Order: sequence, then structure tokens, then C-alpha cells
Amino acid sequence: MTEISIEKIGKVSSEEEQGVTSRSPTIDATEMQNKQFLPEKKDDSSNSEETSSEQKLVRNICILAHVDHGKTTLADHLIASYGGGVLHPKQAGKLRFMDYLDEEQRRAITMKSSSIALQFKKYSVNLIDSPGHMDFCSEVSTAARLSDGALVLVDAVEGVHIQTHAVLRQAWIEKLTPCLVLNKVDRLICELKLSPMEAYNRLLRIIHEVNGIVSAYKSEKYLSDVDSLLSVAPSGDAGDDNYEFVEDDEEDTFQPQKGNVVFASALDGWGFRICDFAEIYASKLGASAATLQRALWGPRYFIPKTKMIVGKKGINNAANAKPMFVQFILDYLWKVFEDRGNIEKVIKSFNLSIPSRELQNKDSKAVLQAVMSRWLPLSDTILSMVVECMPDPVTAQTFRISRLLPKRDSFDDGDSSDVLSEAELVRESVETCNSSPDAPCVVFVSKMFAVPMKMLPRGEIPNNSTDEGETGECFLAFARIFSGVLFAGQRVFVLSALHDPLIMESRQKHVQEAELQSLYLMMGQGLTPVTSVKAGNIVAIRGLSQHILKTATLSSTVNCWPFSSMVFQVAPMLKVAIEPSDPADIGALMKGLRLLNRADPFVEVTVSARGEHVLAAAGEVHLERCVKDLKERFAKVNLEVSPPLVSFKETIEGNILENLKWFSGSSDYVEKTTANGRCVVRVQVMKLPAPLTKLLDESSELLGDIIGGKSKQALKSLETSRGIIAEDENPIEALKKRMMDAVESDLSSETAEMERDRVEKYRTMWKDVFERIWALGPRQVGPNILLTPARGKKMEGSVLIKGSPYVSQKLGLADKSDASTESSSSIADETLLKEAESLESSVLSGFQIATSAGPLCDEPVWGLAFIVEAFISPVEDNDNSNTPHQVEPYGVFTGQVMTAVKEACRAAVLQRKPRLVEALYFCELNTPTEHLGSMYAVLSRRRARVLKEEMQEGSPLFSVHAYVPVSESFGFADELRRWTSGAASALLVLSHWETLGEDPFFVPKTEEELEEYGDGSSVVQNTARKLVDGVRRRKGLAVEEKVVQHATKQRTLARKV
Repeated sequence: MTEISIEKIGKVSSEEEQGVTSRSPTIDATEMQNKQFLPEKKDDSSNSEETSSEQKLVRNICILAHVDHGKTTLADHLIASYGGGVLHPKQAGKLRFMDYLDEEQRRAITMKSSSIALQFKKYSVNLIDSPGHMDFCSEVSTAARLSDGALVLVDAVEGVHIQTHAVLRQAWIEKLTPCLVLNKVDRLICELKLSPMEAYNRLLRIIHEVNGIVSAYKSEKYLSDVDSLLSVAPSGDAGDDNYEFVEDDEEDTFQPQKGNVVFASALDGWGFRICDFAEIYASKLGASAATLQRALWGPRYFIPKTKMIVGKKGINNAANAKPMFVQFILDYLWKVFEDRGNIEKVIKSFNLSIPSRELQNKDSKAVLQAVMSRWLPLSDTILSMVVECMPDPVTAQTFRISRLLPKRDSFDDGDSSDVLSEAELVRESVETCNSSPDAPCVVFVSKMFAVPMKMLPRGEIPNNSTDEGETGECFLAFARIFSGVLFAGQRVFVLSALHDPLIMESRQKHVQEAELQSLYLMMGQGLTPVTSVKAGNIVAIRGLSQHILKTATLSSTVNCWPFSSMVFQVAPMLKVAIEPSDPADIGALMKGLRLLNRADPFVEVTVSARGEHVLAAAGEVHLERCVKDLKERFAKVNLEVSPPLVSFKETIEGNILENLKWFSGSSDYVEKTTANGRCVVRVQVMKLPAPLTKLLDESSELLGDIIGGKSKQALKSLETSRGIIAEDENPIEALKKRMMDAVESDLSSETAEMERDRVEKYRTMWKDVFERIWALGPRQVGPNILLTPARGKKMEGSVLIKGSPYVSQKLGLADKSDASTESSSSIADETLLKEAESLESSVLSGFQIATSAGPLCDEPVWGLAFIVEAFISPVEDNDNSNTPHQVEPYGVFTGQVMTAVKEACRAAVLQRKPRLVEALYFCELNTPTEHLGSMYAVLSRRRARVLKEEMQEGSPLFSVHAYVPVSESFGFADELRRWTSGAASALLVLSHWETLGEDPFFVPKTEEELEEYGDGSSVVQNTARKLVDGVRRRKGLAVEEKVVQHATKQRTLARKV
């Protein structure tokens, strides 16, 4: 095939290229602020048109990616070009302007989301840079909520990683419009030495893989846990089908021919889209730019003789043919990189003005960077894509409204009709992004962040509160205006997430009134004061530190629904106890913890039952930053930090066959009697199927709302906003269906071992169980079930505490009339019957206590079902019975019942082979082949289980997936770097809970065990027992251990025997 020279490309397109690369004159921050944020007073007729046109020139975007894929470097180039002169282009990619914290610069990773306003031509772009490390995923949530579009970066060498999945899911939940940036394309040429065709295949595969992830979300087949996300299961097979190119596939989110994919090198400052080259080649090839744009990606081939563009079937030698993307784009990029003579041709062809001192640089890479950054400027390419492919606030809020403010049903009952009509007016104002001064002002605060007082603009006099004045920190709200105009000095209502405008009591509990002191336009670490901000813009607000802990909705009217809560990818799992080195500093520590809790959107500060101050973080890096902030910024005292407090859970062994025995009533029970002998408690326990346990744990928020009595419409709006159910689905019906499906999935895995009639019997029994759910635990929403006693249970001379299937009735699994008919048909002494009813709460409390602290090491119980049968006998007559106000010698009877239920439940768990449940991290490791042995040695020491290993195509790296117990993960990354000389990297994300198969009370009993271990004295302590003893020792519980191992063999050190 004939080729087209670089000179000819330049001649064809010199004028067009100048048009592409020409930049609008830069506008400084103050001028931009006056243009965008300070509305001029005009006539009402022209005001709305002016406001609408201004809003259409606004873009709110965030940068999302895996760690070290180039987010902050990309942000540097955008700031250097259009940030109003705050960053010199020579420092772009080196300074990391948005990482202004010392810890960020030291570690070279972003730890918080920060915003900056850019001015691109006539457009105002609010750019939010977010972290890529899993420990700071909460910052990704705050950035995504305030944005309308997302730039998703993927490293062209490393490809899609676990955090790429997470940020794509976050963008999908928040209904953001994503664009794809394939970064570090230059490494394919310089490091991997790939041919243009090999590079094309790699880029094609990455784009199809990302499209496969997004399409999985769209079809609602995506499972949130990390295992299914990366396993080679049916969902993986479906993803493989996407690798086959489908011509003009409109289902794909990212299509280079649409213009929403950029191929870039952020460090060198160059990037391009398909349309850039389509304009270059349009007149040369005699085709329109639109036609070429569609043809320059995918299996399209150019025939020089006929000047025809054909598909794969239209060419003779398909094996050696190059797609147009390779022939017209990649081939020329490779020539420029490989031959310095071609650099001069590019300069002449495109009339590039490059200073001679840069061209005379002896470093060929610096010369290449100077030419490429002027030929294909990255900032122009990225921001042109942002303007064309991402929506303005008016358009974006129209389709994001169902996520931000889910629609509520209106009930026309006189008193609330005015409230509902005003709330609906507010919602419509948010949906249309109404920025007129008369519109209700609605603002969402996604986080509070602390800045030193000295960073506030000059002339700003802070209103020193006690905390802020002593620590020298000022708290600002990171917010976006969704409706109306916000003014400095304005009084607004601060609404918490629990506010309900229809409930009058809610106004006292969940509404505060606050006055905004100052508004700032954020320029990275700089703050520019503004007097007012229109809808659709991002702003920092001072004056809310005493009213908002982490997030809130601000409104000019109290009759407004709060915005839906943000979704976080993981929960804070790493916990440590913190105390001051000097006990006299405890007051400063408590004040510092209070400030840290407000400044970090993800950290949790609690006080344990032992009185310790417990700090919960997402991971080791997050924890280190929190402790450093406490020491240096908020508390300013020396601290003592305990070893990590790892959470475990307790369960029992069990399978379907044992459950059938339990259903048939042949299972053993544990019996306990109260101290006064009046109440006999019998408890049976069964293990729930693993899918059902997981479902109850994941649906705890929904179950809490249902049991708490929220309306169906409120539930629907909450679950739709969380992304759990479809918009047209009833949440209660959806949960019922998922519960039955969980039992069915467990049944299908064991069906081969069971007969058909037993399967049907098992299914019927589970339906009966679902009709008898009395309560869930612990904390009323946990993964454990308390069942009401079976009908017909009797004990002579006693009355059974029957309870009621309260949870089943709330879920619609049982009819409310059943309980009443049962109670009315009972013939018993009225007094004893009333006493039995009054003791129902004691049984519930005993169950809650037992499930919150199991018998092994006082950790919560996991996935168990209890039947508690409590029989009450009448008071025995004796001589002292006539004494008024007789004192119970064993304490209050309700307390005795509670204790008996708790002890019986714990004893029942101990009787059924108790097991420990531990949390597992999913670990993704990348390492060169020469360090594989060292990496596996580290994994084996950490009790890791390797899932799969594979060679990354086109690179010398191995990718290994493994499960690592959370208890063994501390210091894992440091040890891995030490043993592999820094060559291996690991990323940990919480995956699931898994039962340890070892018996913590193992004693040799069988002949084989006795032969192997002897009488048991030489048995090495198993892992489960070590973990149990470690937790018991930390909690101050009794531990069975030998203090002296060999008392008869004590001897001096000097004696050599």
C-alpha cells in the first residue's frame, strides 16, 4: 500500500491545525470569577436568557482512575494551559499542583479531592482531581456527586485494574457522563517496543474491556463483590464476547469515532482524538471529515488505487492489511518517535513555533516532548472533548435528578398539600437548574475540609470558634449549587439526610439554621472570595463548621427533601485504639478527634465498651495520614497507637442435611432456667445458607428502613438512589424475591445429593421459616434471625412466650391476622398470659445481646437462626406471698429472663461446633518474573490463597490475584516491597467474610489423630485458637494458656546440657 508523507499531511492541514492548536487568550482567576459568578443586574426579560446561556458554558468534571495512572499529571497540563497563569507550562507534570499537602508530595499520591476553575475559550470548566488509592475511595464519591462528567484514565501499559472497575461503578451510580483517556501511549513505543499493529490491538482490547464493564452495569448483571468482578465466571464469558468488534455498535459507551476517547501521554503533554486526524486527512483523501472519523477506528481499510474505504471482506490480503487507524495515525507517530529527522518535517509541515533553545537540547526526549506538545496539545484535546461530549449543568441535572432527589409520592391530606407542592417546586427547580434569584436555593455539601487559617485570602477575618481558634484550622464546605443563587451572608436551612418535611418533629431534630460567612472560588490550594454563586457551579463555603459533620443539604426553604446519601465503595475496616502519651492531654485528643471526624469524610471515631477512643480507617495509608493529622494539625499532642483491632465474627458448622434434621425437630436443644426457677428457656440454633446471610448483611440499611416503618415510596426512593433496585421496582417485593432466590441458589448447589421429595420438603420448610421471623440481630438489622416458637409447643403448668412474626409481617411474608387468632384461641390464666406478653421484650433483648457478643471471643454472631422457647410458670404459693411489695431475691424477673436467653443462645452455639469467621481482602499484585519466588514467600507467610496468575500480554509483569486475611494484612505492602526490592506492587480491597475451617477446641480423639498427635499435649495451637486467644487477651477475657512450659526443666543459662 502507498503511504502519505508527513510533509503532505502538513500542507493539507496547516490552516486547520492552526485552528485546532490556537488558544484563546488566558483570563486570570479574578476576571473569570467576575464573569461567571457575579451576575449583573439586568431586565427580567433578558435576565433568564443570559442566565441560561451562561449555564450552558459551564462544565463540572472529575478525573477518575486507578492509582498512578496519571490523573494529577493530566490536571497539571490543563491548569498550565487554562488555569489563569497559576502554573507555568514547564512545571506541568512535575509540580503536581493539586497535591499541595506535604504528605501527598512525599508519597507521590493524591489523598483528597480538590477543585480548580479553568477558562477554556468561552467555557468555564470546574475540574475536580480525585485520589486513585483504594484507601481514599470516599473522596471519589464526594468528587463524583458534585460533577456531571468524568474523565476515566486507563494506563495503556497496565490496562484495567481493580480501582478502574470501582470508579466506573461510581460514575454509573451517580449518573455521570464518562469519557475515556488512554494514557501513557508513549510507553508502548519507548519501553515495550511494540509495533503499531500490536499497539492498536492492545488499545482495542482495553477499550472493549472498559465497555464490557459499563455494559455489565447497564444490564444490571454486575455483582458488587470483587470476586465476580474479576473471576472467569459466566459474567467473564459475557465480557469476552465484547472483544469481538461489532461495527457501529451503539451500545458501547466509549467509541473513538464518537470523539469520547483520547489517546494521550500526560507526562509529555500530548494527546489526540480520531477527529483531529480526520480533519487533517479530509481534503487529501477527498472525503468528508465526518466520514473519515467513522472510518479511522475499527476494521476499516483504505485502498489507494480506488481511494475507497472498505471493510474486512473488501480486501484481498486481510492478514497483512493495516486498519486505517494504524496506517494513517500510529505509523506516523512511530516514525516521529523513532527518527529525529521526522521531527523537523513535522515542525515545517504544521508551522510549529518552537524556540530554538528547545530544539537544540541535547536530550532527544526533551526535543520530542517540545514538538509533540505543540503539534497535538493535550489540554486542547481534552477540554475540546469535555465541551463536546459532556453535558452542561442544565442538561445533566435533568437526567441526574432521579439519583439526586428521587421522586416521592404525594398524599393529598389538607395539612401537607402546601408542603408537598413547595417540595415539588424545589425538585423541579433542581431538575431544570434554575439559576434565577427568585428560585429556591438548593446546595449539596459533599464533605467538610480543613485549611490552615493562613491560607484564607487577606482581609478575611475568621469568626474564631473554640476549636478552630486553638488549632489554627478553618473548616470549609465543599459544595455545589443545584438551584438558585447563593450569596455570602445568606441565611439557609441545613438539612440532614433524615429530614422529612412532612413530619413536624423532623424540623426540630434534623434542621438547623445557619448564616454563610464567605464564599470562595477554589483554585487548587488557593481561595478567591466571591459574593455570589449561580446554580451549576462548585464553591467552598465558610461558616458551617458548627452545623455540618460530614455531608448535608442546604436550602432556602425548610420544605425540601434532602439529597440522597452518597455510596462508598468500602467500609472502614482498620481500627486502632488511640490515647495520649500524657494522660493530661486527653482533652486535646478528644477535641482533635472531633475535628478529624469532621475533616475526613470516611473516618469513624467511636468509644469502645472499655472506654478506648477507637479510630476506624479504610487502610494503612489512610490510617497513617489520620494519625499524622491528629499529631500535627488537630490535637497537637504525642499519641500512643495500639496494634490494629481486627474484627471477627462467630458462627457454627452446618449444611443442608443438618438443617433438615433441625427442621424435623430432631435437633438437640439447650435448656437454661432462671435463678428463681419460674422460666425455662430452650434454644435451638441452625446455620443460615451463605447467600441468605450475605443478603441480610448487605441489605441492613433497607431492612432498618422497613422495620422502622418507612413508607413504600420513601423506601423505593432510598433504594433507587443507592443503586440497589430498578426505578420501577417495589423494594419490599424485591427483597422478598432475593431472599427466596438466596435459598434456591444454596439448594441448587446441593441438589445432586438430595432426592426430589426432600428438596421440596426443604423448600416448604424455608417458606415456613420466613413466615416466623420475630427479629433480626444484632442491632435489629444483622444477619441473624430469631424465629417464633412452633405452634403446639407446651409444657405442663406453664405458658409459652409466643412472640409475634413482626419482621415477617413488615416484609409481607406473614399475614397480620394469623398472630391475633392464635393468641385469642389460647386458654390460660389471664395474669400469666399478660406476664408472658410483657416478657417478650426480655427475650428479644437477650437475643440481641447474644448475637452481638458470641461465646468464643465476644465478637458478633454471623448467619445463625435461633428458636427460643421460654415457658413461664406461675408464682408458687407460700407463707410470705401475702406480703405487699415482695422483693425478688434474684433481681428483677425481666433481667433474669434476658440473662437466661443470652446464656442459652451462647451455649447452643458452643454445642454446635463453633467456628471463627474472618474478613478477607482481595489482593491484586503485579511483579516481574524474577521476583515471583519472593512474592509467593510473602503470600505464604500471610496465609494468602492464590486465585490465579497470568502473564500480562506485551509486558514482563505477572498479574496475581489472591485472598489475604485482614488480620495478616498489616505491613503486607512494606514487606512485599522489601522482599522484592520495590519491584512488586499490591492493592488490597475488602472482598468477603469466610469461615475458618479449623476447630478452635480441637483435641485428638480418633485413632488416626491420636497416632499423629499423641495425647494432645504436643498439638500445635491451630490458627483459629491463636486468633480467638488474641482477641480474648485484648478484651481482657480469660485465656487458657500455660505460663510455664517445662517447670521441671528450669536451669541456668550457663549450664551446657
